[in-house]
Amino acid sequence: MFAIVMAGGSGTRFWPASREHLPKQFLSIASQQSLFEDTLDRVSPLVGYERIYVVVNRVHEATTRRLLGGRPAPVLVEPAGRNTAACIGLAALHLRRLAENDPVFVLPSDHFIANPYGFRRALAAAAELAYSGAVVTLGITPTRPETGYGYIEVGGEIERVQDEWYQKAERFVEKPDRATALRYLSSGRHFWNAGIFIFTARTILTEIERCMPALHEGLCRVDAALGTPGYAAALEEVYDGLESVSIDYGVMEKTGAPLLALRGDFGWSDIGSWQALYELRRDRYDEQGNLLPEHAVAVDARHNLVHSATPRLIALLGVENLVVVDTPDALLVANLSHSQDVKRFPELLRRTGRTELT
Repeated sequence: MFAIVMAGGSGTRFWPASREHLPKQFLSIASQQSLFEDTLDRVSPLVGYERIYVVVNRVHEATTRRLLGGRPAPVLVEPAGRNTAACIGLAALHLRRLAENDPVFVLPSDHFIANPYGFRRALAAAAELAYSGAVVTLGITPTRPETGYGYIEVGGEIERVQDEWYQKAERFVEKPDRATALRYLSSGRHFWNAGIFIFTARTILTEIERCMPALHEGLCRVDAALGTPGYAAALEEVYDGLESVSIDYGVMEKTGAPLLALRGDFGWSDIGSWQALYELRRDRYDEQGNLLPEHAVAVDARHNLVHSATPRLIALLGVENLVVVDTPDALLVANLSHSQDVKRFPELLRRTGRTELT
């Protein structure tokens, strides 16, 4: 078995802590180490570090290698970000030469899992299904009418593999409005789409050929150059002409392979905003519901989140429901419930020419 860890994203929802040069996956916001490191350590007992292929954008290569430390995970560098279909296709080329029929786990690098053992158990069960040529996705049982996630609609009989439940995935659904999300919540036929997939290298490359012929043609050119001095130049040329397409849209919505959704109940969160982080870390609240670092103090203050990348003292007095993010060159103070809108600041700063802060 192998894993592909996708570490090339450049999210803006954790600004000003996250920047183009330091996206969310490289932040230490859920534990003492980065989300990227947590992802590696979570899957390594199942596959070993040497079988975890990290795919990263060139601008983040140095950070990635630094955070790897002594972990012997191979790194594949993309010349530019072209979304998840190209990322997965590139890694599958490399893995096909090693073991084209071994299951491959595709994992985002910026998620939180409360129960790593349960997560690995679900992956192991999905791997058994992938041996048959199926494409498997881990669906998360929804707990609220979430409008920020895509959904997977399932149908047919509930079946079991290694004591895990799975069903046929009927379709992938885009992020819904609230009324639709409420309907999905009550239907019992919809999972949250966590963007976690399991298949063999042979299966996914066959499906890319079937569903995304332009990407397949580019990957064939890269494949021909693998192991030669011309590899870097071929990769650069191919990526320059690729569309940015997600694997969900490019393959999952069109695949002819058996598409299965295995239920995952292991405490998953994509930590999509400062508010999501606040709600996730209830175990660290003080008596007034504040989530504070050691060098912050609060008096008559409730339900606030403070994140600091500086040593200075942060003091809160008589305030509620705030997120305060302190970095050496930018300070954010916002209503916690508006934290999804933080991404508007990098957009504003780019328009005004202050790109050094994005």
